[in-house]
Amino acid sequence: MKFDFATNGDVFVEAIFTTLYMVAVALGVGGVIGLVFGLVLYLTRKGGLLQHGVVFNVLNVIINFFRPIPFIIFVAALGPLTLAVVGTSIGTNAFLFPMCIMVSMATARLVEQSLISIDPGVVEAARSMGASTWRIVRTVLIPEALAPLILGYTFLFVAIVDMSALAGIVAGGGLGAFALSYGYQRFDWAITWITVLVIVVFVQIVQFFGNWLARKSQHR
Repeated sequence: MKFDFATNGDVFVEAIFTTLYMVAVALGVGGVIGLVFGLVLYLTRKGGLLQHGVVFNVLNVIINFFRPIPFIIFVAALGPLTLAVVGTSIGTNAFLFPMCIMVSMATARLVEQSLISIDPGVVEAARSMGASTWRIVRTVLIPEALAPLILGYTFLFVAIVDMSALAGIVAGGGLGAFALSYGYQRFDWAITWITVLVIVVFVQIVQFFGNWLARKSQHR
């Protein structure tokens, strides 16, 4: 079958913008919260600048609890809490709530691993010169880990696009729901493949930009 843009074009364009909205919000909110959590994990771990066993272990257990849960099950399990917080358990915003939580957990671990890769000698040198913890974070940790963080967030973008494809389970819309409803269920393979190609283009553009930015940060 051939994709009829005159009939499905408006819905298709709306699906694209819905997906972009979900990805932007999840990456923005979850990415920032995850960055904070990742920094806390790194700073409070054994031998860290703000070593604190209780804070590290509690946060570490919480992240390890959430991360292995398949996202589709997580969305369903979080339904009552989503209803209480968002006011509804269906729709785009209802889907974004569990999405932001899961992205936060994934980002926290990603940030922690990126910071661990930094040479401890660089941190100790800044510490010995009397730099405060915040100054070390701002002028040493983030700049030193910038390239792997950029690549990590680029990978995270791809994962979030994958998550957004499941929004249809709670009537959240987006390209995944569009491909399922207008393509697969109607045996319109043209729609299915056009949707796939749009997603691939999104990912390739972001991956190219992320790789370029990471290389540029290494030669700053």
